Amino acid sequence: MNKGTASASVSLQDIEAAAERLRGVALLTPLLGNAVLDRELGARVLVKAECLQHVGAFKFRGACNFLSQLSPEERARGVVAFSSGNHAQGVAYAGHLLGVSATIVMPRDAPRAKREGTRRWGAAIRPYDRASESREDIAEQIAGETGAILVRPFDDPKIIAGQGTAGLEIVRQLEQLELTADILLAPCGGGGLLAGVSTAVRELSPATAIYGVEPEHYDDHRQSLRTGRRLKLRTRISTHCDALTAPTPGEVTWPINQANVGGFLAVSEVEVRSAIRYAFHHLKLVLEPGGAVALAAILHNKLPVRGKTVVIIASGGNIDSDLLTSCLEETSD
Repeated sequence: MNKGTASASVSLQDIEAAAERLRGVALLTPLLGNAVLDRELGARVLVKAECLQHVGAFKFRGACNFLSQLSPEERARGVVAFSSGNHAQGVAYAGHLLGVSATIVMPRDAPRAKREGTRRWGAAIRPYDRASESREDIAEQIAGETGAILVRPFDDPKIIAGQGTAGLEIVRQLEQLELTADILLAPCGGGGLLAGVSTAVRELSPATAIYGVEPEHYDDHRQSLRTGRRLKLRTRISTHCDALTAPTPGEVTWPINQANVGGFLAVSEVEVRSAIRYAFHHLKLVLEPGGAVALAAILHNKLPVRGKTVVIIASGGNIDSDLLTSCLEETSD
């Protein structure tokens, strides 16, 4: 696929414009090094700590970029979104900042921390059952009945451009350290974060190899890349990585990632729990399962990193206390 065609929906200029909108609003999250991690892997590893972003996840970037471009008439109509939690919180907080009412379609089994975070910023929650109801249908019905603007979680150029600001920051932060990343790993659910980050990094640091990381039973991007076309998974296997359970790559995100990403890696539930424990004890970061998959990939040797400069994105930290306690109480590696 022609890279220019694939990336036409989101450009570096779109991401730079999003960065200007988010200046002074989104947090400039740190790029953290850790001597213990470097020594164990024989690499220079830097962690982009998006778990420290507003609402505890990168999702605020895309949501705020989208809502900030609504017209006054659209803002008055409000917005509706569907999400298991991080996009929900991002939309809720962006709505709070911009004076836009928000309704979020959330699964009944969404992590408590994410439900509470969504309500904290004044959003209304419409619960649904994952097994028997379609969140997309519910959200579209609400939009049709109320006139609310639908804010998709990943498959929208404005959302992708907002997420891509994390990639822009990574490149600039590396420049300040006089470094270039050999490898960058990002979590991948619907592919919005990866599409935005890969667009920025591919343009500004073309030598960097980019990988997406998925839960092992939700590796739709990895399987799609193998076959050369978008596949939809039918898995019903439970996973703690609730943020990464999109069954198929997005229509907008897929061609971007297909062109920009060198490969996709899959990690197990055990490996993710180990990464959560490692982050807590050694990096002093609290990560949710979906936010820990990139760390899990390098800790469990999913690709060779020795002698390399590696950036991983820790995309979120919204984990329920009981799950965190369970991970920490397991035997350390």
